[in-house]
Amino acid sequence: MKVRDILKREGLVISYEFFPPKKPKDEANFWKTVEELSQWKPDFVSVTYGAGGSTHDKSIEIAAALRRKGYNVVAHITCISSTKKKIKETLETLKNYGIENVLALRGDIPQDPNFRFPENGFRYAYQLVRFIRENNGFCVGVAGYPEGHPEAPSLDKDVEYLKLKVDSGADFVVTQLFFKNEYFFNFLELANNKGINVPIIPGILPITNKGQVVRLTQLCGATIPRELMQIISKYEDSPEDLRKAGIEYTVRQCRELMDSGVRYLHFYTLNRYPATAEILKALGVQR
Repeated sequence: MKVRDILKREGLVISYEFFPPKKPKDEANFWKTVEELSQWKPDFVSVTYGAGGSTHDKSIEIAAALRRKGYNVVAHITCISSTKKKIKETLETLKNYGIENVLALRGDIPQDPNFRFPENGFRYAYQLVRFIRENNGFCVGVAGYPEGHPEAPSLDKDVEYLKLKVDSGADFVVTQLFFKNEYFFNFLELANNKGINVPIIPGILPITNKGQVVRLTQLCGATIPRELMQIISKYEDSPEDLRKAGIEYTVRQCRELMDSGVRYLHFYTLNRYPATAEILKALGVQR
């Protein structure tokens, strides 16, 4: 089922992000996570894809396996190092597996100073969106950044780039993680003012440890707000207390979003189920 149709339903829409297990020993943990979180009957799940195509085969394998188990799957696809031919082949493979949804991303530019964009490829996500919609009939999602993309000159300019992706055919937006709802609500207002009228799904990262929060915020340019930093500082010598306080913080964040009328929650599971499960239980989500 296409995500754009799922998002038209009434009630809360729950979704998860997974990444392909890197090693054979991680496979069991991955499928355990999928099984444990299945009790909330997610409306869709997404599978990440290495920016340079490093997980191409494994990403497709996992996406196909999830589809066979009955999940509505959103397969990530990046264009940073792929030719149009390679992208089209990937899309055809996904279609053959019955996957109807993709998340179209540029991908991170490699640190290699010799890196060059493929001559017969794309430099920007909006070009990839347009190519997918013209050639394959997928439902297409794109990424949004409540605090602005790290490479964007300003948040306002970044929302203009998002509008370009939507105008190119994107059906929905999934945001990068954020830890203060004010950023998300401001982002929604800016998007609305720019004429962006597709659903915008907030990306939620369960907080379980200091290293995770610091590392991921550095990668995506998100801010650690004062309240969360105080929690981290207070419990940094007690991992279990920090985990408990972090999950409570995420529950409050989700509850505030829901109380404000947000109907979508997309959880970055990091291929682990306990934190997301605890949050959904605390929110009293019934499926």
